[in-house]
Amino acid sequence: MNQYQTADRTGHNTPVYDLRSDTVTKPDEGMRRAMADAEVGDDVYGDDPTVNRLEARLAERLGKDAGLFVPSGTMSNLTGLLAHCGRGEEVIVGRDYHIASYEAAGASVLGGIAICTVPVEVDGGLSPIVIRDELKPDDSHKPISRLVSLENTHNGMVVPLARVSDVASSARDCGLSVHLDGARFFNAITGLGCAETDLAGLGDSVSVCLSKGLGTPAGSVLLGPSDIIDRARRYRKMLGGGMRQAGVLAAAGLYALDHNVERLAEDHERADHLAKTLSKLEAGQVNQATNMVFLTPRDELNDPLRAHMEQTNITLGGGSNGLMRLVLHKDIDDVALNSIVTELRAFFG
Repeated sequence: MNQYQTADRTGHNTPVYDLRSDTVTKPDEGMRRAMADAEVGDDVYGDDPTVNRLEARLAERLGKDAGLFVPSGTMSNLTGLLAHCGRGEEVIVGRDYHIASYEAAGASVLGGIAICTVPVEVDGGLSPIVIRDELKPDDSHKPISRLVSLENTHNGMVVPLARVSDVASSARDCGLSVHLDGARFFNAITGLGCAETDLAGLGDSVSVCLSKGLGTPAGSVLLGPSDIIDRARRYRKMLGGGMRQAGVLAAAGLYALDHNVERLAEDHERADHLAKTLSKLEAGQVNQATNMVFLTPRDELNDPLRAHMEQTNITLGGGSNGLMRLVLHKDIDDVALNSIVTELRAFFG
């Protein structure tokens, strides 16, 4: 029995298909070999050659001065915000974006940064007009507006490049810097069909997660100007994110950049197929964006559907108000997708 299997009631081994997130992937044999063979050093001293290569390669690909390898996307965003903003200064961010809703208000708790939330538009982006309206006057009663934080993708949606460009231009016209939370940056690039620098160039700093669509065990990279990255490096140490022989993780990131970027289109195609299947089955309200499918089952079938799928070792993601999230990733191949579709047909058919 391997890590992808479990014993069913008959004692037979059946595959486990986990659709909760693209963070649940396991390193494949090639990635494991790269990790085992990684040349390492002490990264806090700047001596880990594999970490240095990862930071330099991503910085070059995205057109940035420098990069900083950190344990998680949350720390990448947090160190980025701390590097941009001082205490009593403000970041303007979408109300449903991760920085505002899913990162425990770390920028405020640990950095004294005010978080101003604004509505997210239907395409997942922000409104330039709203950004300008939220800009604080030079008034001692107000925080100092310093930064706009964007997100792409958002809930799987690819925010159009024109929308991101308009918001970034409006922010800079107001004297604000721009941070891009690109947790699924390469999914966005795949969906947009643009060059990596086209999107990355719109943010002064960019956070790129390696452990989601790219399938590494851990790690994100913050990219940006040298002065921002230098400050972020100090904050990484302060937050406990300074790792020693981190090359074993960075090697997974380098492997992923070489092998797991172009294949993201396969995840998007499988998600599209799954969404169309659910629609044909009249399973409920269905929406699909990049590698994610969102299903609100009809007739309060949420719990029965979840139970049925669990019996066949298929795990579905949860959400609010009966919404299910089904995320396609590199460990869900065509064989897995066919099994998932078969069980869905058995339930709804």
